[in-house]
Amino acid sequence: MDDWPEIRQSVARLCAGFPGSYWQEQDAKAAYPTEFVSALANAGWLAALIPEEFGGAGLPLSAACAILEEIHASGGNGAAAHAQMYVMGTLLRHGSAAQKATWLPAIARNELRLQAFGVTEPDAGSDTLSISTMAVRDGDDYVINGRKIWTSRAQHSDLMLLLARTTPKDQVARRTDGLSVFVLDMRDCPGLSIQPIATMMNHGTTSVFFDDVRVPVANRIGEEGQGFRYILSGMNAERILIAAECLGDARFFLDRACDHARTRQVFGRPIGQNQGIQFPLAMAHARAAAARLMVADACRRQEAGERGEAEANMAKLLAAEASWQAGEAALQTLGGMGFAAEYDVERKFRETRLYQVAPVSTNLILAHLAEHVLGLPRSY
Repeated sequence: MDDWPEIRQSVARLCAGFPGSYWQEQDAKAAYPTEFVSALANAGWLAALIPEEFGGAGLPLSAACAILEEIHASGGNGAAAHAQMYVMGTLLRHGSAAQKATWLPAIARNELRLQAFGVTEPDAGSDTLSISTMAVRDGDDYVINGRKIWTSRAQHSDLMLLLARTTPKDQVARRTDGLSVFVLDMRDCPGLSIQPIATMMNHGTTSVFFDDVRVPVANRIGEEGQGFRYILSGMNAERILIAAECLGDARFFLDRACDHARTRQVFGRPIGQNQGIQFPLAMAHARAAAARLMVADACRRQEAGERGEAEANMAKLLAAEASWQAGEAALQTLGGMGFAAEYDVERKFRETRLYQVAPVSTNLILAHLAEHVLGLPRSY
């Protein structure tokens, strides 16, 4: 907790203006937290990773982790806006000078939002190389047809980073070829339709349909057919940032549970005096502390320019497990009160459960580690 103290304090002060009652209201209405996201953007926090030359803060990944952790530790939900931190990384690393100059300063000024990340499809799921949404070249445009699912924040984004197939799967030399990345301007986009998906938590996720949607060739990032590589380059940062959110969730759960355990009297004594309450909370703390070390290591490697795929995956895996276990311990500590919306634990419990499934599932992380770290045969 001694890294980036000034940033943490500033973010905590901002979040204090959005207490539990605010998030409860958004959750009850399944509403997007527009006021919170605007405050976050106007304070410059969503532009933390954008270089200074494009109007951002030019901060390292560890600073962005501190921002998101503090949001979650305060009881908020950074998922409403966190994509703007990492999605732009593909543009920053692989976009042309003209593309960067066009979009990054406007994103940094909060004039444009790049929140939507169109990758997953109903028939492909985690098998990204099997997506079928096609982008066919037509003069100076590509014409796109297909469907994406679990495209979060699409209704609250001006731009979408879109992965589509530019060569049919059966015509590529390598499975990783034939996919391209586009920046799609959704503000005036005939043929684009968005359908919200109701979920167990307020995540603003959608299905997106493309019916002869035209996107200029100038909006393609990098070379045609190399999009999968461009997307992969940003996934480590995504996983580390999500892990930081999970660390914040774990802090939130433990703070609420310990406060309750100190003050709640049953049978003439505080329940926190009982080892049946103490031990699960102590174990959750230990697991979160261990996950924090893994997140710090993964972040250090990323900032040093190392690939660090295993470390990023392990950070996300361990932090997601730690936050879920802390939530379980908190819910058990609060008992019936833990199920009451006014205490925020049940809301955060639903929110943090997502991270064992997305943005990459626990099982896929384990399969990656088994194959690429332990040298076991590929399982899929």
